[in-house]
Amino acid sequence: MDVNVAAAAACAIAGLGVGLTASIAFRWSEREQARGSMAGNGRRGAPAANSPLQEAALPPGVDTVLSVLRSCAIVLGDGDEVVKASSAAYSMGLVRGGAVAVEPMLALARATRRDGEIRQDELDVPRPGVQRHGEPLSVSVRVAPLGSRLVLVLVEDLTERRRIEAVRRDFVANVSHELKTPVGALSLLSEAVADAADDPEAVQRFAGRMQIEATRLASLVQEIIDLSRVQDDRLLMDPEPVPVDELIAEAMDRCRQQAAAKQIHIAAGGIAGLFIHGDRGQLAAALGNLVENAVNYSPPRTRVAIATRRIASAAAIGEADGELIEISVTDQGIGISEKDRERIFERFYRVDPARSRATGGTGLGLSIVKHVAASHGGTVSVWSVEGQGSTFTIRLPAGQNPAPATAAPTTPATPTPLPAPEASS
Repeated sequence: MDVNVAAAAACAIAGLGVGLTASIAFRWSEREQARGSMAGNGRRGAPAANSPLQEAALPPGVDTVLSVLRSCAIVLGDGDEVVKASSAAYSMGLVRGGAVAVEPMLALARATRRDGEIRQDELDVPRPGVQRHGEPLSVSVRVAPLGSRLVLVLVEDLTERRRIEAVRRDFVANVSHELKTPVGALSLLSEAVADAADDPEAVQRFAGRMQIEATRLASLVQEIIDLSRVQDDRLLMDPEPVPVDELIAEAMDRCRQQAAAKQIHIAAGGIAGLFIHGDRGQLAAALGNLVENAVNYSPPRTRVAIATRRIASAAAIGEADGELIEISVTDQGIGISEKDRERIFERFYRVDPARSRATGGTGLGLSIVKHVAASHGGTVSVWSVEGQGSTFTIRLPAGQNPAPATAAPTTPATPTPLPAPEASS
């Protein structure tokens, strides 16, 4: 009896030992499999940003919210690995090789993971690809905890907004400076007139100076208004046929007195009877600015030529069909250096500031020309050699003659050039 009890007890103890051993072996096997899976993932690199494993790690609904955000979104795990990233994060170069490539951004994420506080900062990050050596991207970074283990990084590109703000600041500063000069001169001249009330000759002299400054001020204000109307480069909604011959005649008449005073001969040639669809006032201002600059920057007894022709748009701007009207203004002036040619169409930029002030230039004329050409779907370019002269060329889409087909033919109003200057003694 005692032997049977002892045998039964021994069998029970043996069975319990086998069960415990099997359970331990099963747990150890599961742990090793999980460890091997993690090691395999590490050898293969980080999974794709939108893989099922990563999406499963996100809280419910987060993936849907991230997909509709306008900001660039990155979700980081507890080991700084990228759990999910939007396509913009890769295109901006913020994520490379399954990891955040911007160290300051990663430092913000780590700090937020430690204390759970929301952080926001503005950073300059290198441009992606071949543009990495250019100006950096300005971004706004906002980092917040996402659950207990994940960190959400939202990035907004502020580069274009910063550029527009810089342009606006420069424009306001330049306008303030340009307005200050004639306004200050008018103030001083008015005081001089009051002090010289008993001297008619001095009053007349100061009054003449006041008229010059007032004219310069009015010209500057008008050009600022013109620039504000065309600087957005939006295409015209309701253009009208504008005769090119009339634009040329108006530009020549605008500069007739200045040209006659310097004995500069203005000649027009090329194809007559051409039309451009656009805003007549803007086109007249643009062409008038080119001719006026040619006269102002040319020495006496030289020549300014205005030429027109019709060209295929494919040869000029790569369009498949259509034609362009090309208007070129050529002078025999001082020319423009290569360094200045890159900036000649900027607002308030002057090749020769002293000469511009002497001729009443504001530095806005060529900027207006550039924006008028853009708003009409065209371009403007410059060719120049120092000491030989310059040629400014506007290319605009050709328009149709609005005259009915049955109307009697009329002679186009070809502009008459100024008389040739008399030989100097």
